[in-house]
Amino acid sequence: MLFEATDRVYATTEKVFQIVECAQCRLIRLNPQPTPLELRDYYPPGYWIEPESSLIDRLEGFYRRLVLRDHVRFVERAIEESGEKRLVLDVGCGGGAFLKMLMERGHASVAGLDFALDAARAAWLHAGVPALCGTLSRAPFAPGSCSVITMFHVLEHLYQPASYLEAARELLAPGGRLIVQVPNAACWQFLLFGERWSGLEVPRGLFQFRRQDLEALLDECGFQVVRYRYFSWRDNPQGMAISLAPLLDPTGRRLRQVEETPRARFWKDIAFLGLVALCVPFTLFEAACRAGSTVTIEARKK
Repeated sequence: MLFEATDRVYATTEKVFQIVECAQCRLIRLNPQPTPLELRDYYPPGYWIEPESSLIDRLEGFYRRLVLRDHVRFVERAIEESGEKRLVLDVGCGGGAFLKMLMERGHASVAGLDFALDAARAAWLHAGVPALCGTLSRAPFAPGSCSVITMFHVLEHLYQPASYLEAARELLAPGGRLIVQVPNAACWQFLLFGERWSGLEVPRGLFQFRRQDLEALLDECGFQVVRYRYFSWRDNPQGMAISLAPLLDPTGRRLRQVEETPRARFWKDIAFLGLVALCVPFTLFEAACRAGSTVTIEARKK
C-alpha cells in the first residue's frame, strides 16, 4: 500500500480507499475498487456538463476553449498524418466542447461517445455535435470507419481498459490514429502531493498509469506509439492548483453545490485562476523534464 485517500474534490463519499502498487508489474490502482453501482454514485450530477448561463459561466467557458486549443492542434496533426478522411470519434466526450472546436475548424465528420446519458444529451443540445450514449465495445460504428479516436482521461476510469483499446483498434481505418491521455503517475506532482494529488481522482480513478504502463498496454492491444507529450494547458496547471486548493476549484464548488453569492463566486474564481497562473512555470518545467502530470500518446495500428 502506498497510502490512503478519499474524495477531496467532490466529497461524494467519506469512505477511505487504499492506493496500492503491484509488486510485480508496478501498476498502481485503487483498492478496493468500487462496484459499478457504487461507482455511479461517485459521479455527482452534472459531472459531465459545462453550463454557460451567467456571465461567470461564459467566462469559464471561454477559458476552457482557450486551453483546449493544444488538444485540438495535437489531434489535427494526427488527422493529417493518418491520411484518412473518415470519422473522428471522441470517447468520453462530456459536454462536447472539444468536438465543437473541431467542427468550427472544418472537421465536419465528428461524433462523441459517453456512457453518461446526460453528457451525450449536453453534447447534442449545447455543443451541437452528434453524440451517443454507450460503451466503445458496443458502439454502432462499422469496423475501419474512424480515422482518429480520442480518449482524454478515460482509460483510468475503466475496469477493463484493454477492452476499449481493442475496440478502438477494430474501429480504426488502416492508417488511423488513437490518442489517449491519462494522469501520469510518474510525475513530480505525485511525489510532492501524494494522496492529495488531484490526478488520483479518488474514488473515480481506478488505475494510475506511468508512460511505460500505457505503452505496454497499447503494445498488447496491437498499437505502436508514434509520439507523446507531457503537457496539457487544460490539465497540468489546473490539476496542480486543485491539489493545492481543492475548495477553490470552480467545478468542484458547483458539483458540491456550495452556497455562495455571485460576488463570492467571482472572487473565488479569480483566486483560483491566479493560482493556476502561478502553477504554469512549475508544470512547464516538470513537463520539459518528462515528468509532467499528464501523458498523451498518439499510436497507430501495428
